[in-house]
Amino acid sequence: MSVSSITETRQYLTFRLSSEIYAIDVANVREILEVGDITRVPQTPPYMRGVINLRGSVVPVMDLRLKFGMTETEQTINTCIVVVEAQVDGEKLVVGTLADSVQEVFEMEPGQIEPAPRIGTRLNTDFIRGMGNHDGQFIMILDIDMVFSAEDLLLSTDAVAEAA
Repeated sequence: MSVSSITETRQYLTFRLSSEIYAIDVANVREILEVGDITRVPQTPPYMRGVINLRGSVVPVMDLRLKFGMTETEQTINTCIVVVEAQVDGEKLVVGTLADSVQEVFEMEPGQIEPAPRIGTRLNTDFIRGMGNHDGQFIMILDIDMVFSAEDLLLSTDAVAEAA
């Protein structure tokens, strides 16, 4: 989904990864959890931190910092898991994503969102829906359906099966 598909005011949840602020449409957010026990699943990539038990359901947890090429998320008092729903290759994926901290929920008008910058031809920025401007700060608005790939869906399905 591109920035041109945003034609109405939407609410976004903002969260911090390192020094950057990201946002996702609240329609994709299921809940926000404190970080508890994450069970590591063998032979998964480093960005897949493991699985959690969410009211009897096994939910994979991804470290977006590692997925985006940053350093691993360190657990602090503000670290949390944002549980989101994404559509990957026509299948619904429920996944927890680690965030350094959750900031706020606010509305953005379509006019406040610019298209994602094109950074050469070799870097894929399809997962960035656009760049928002809120209180003088740039916010990367993620297209959560594009952040995760079909490979992530397979990995998370395998991890859930192994944990169950």
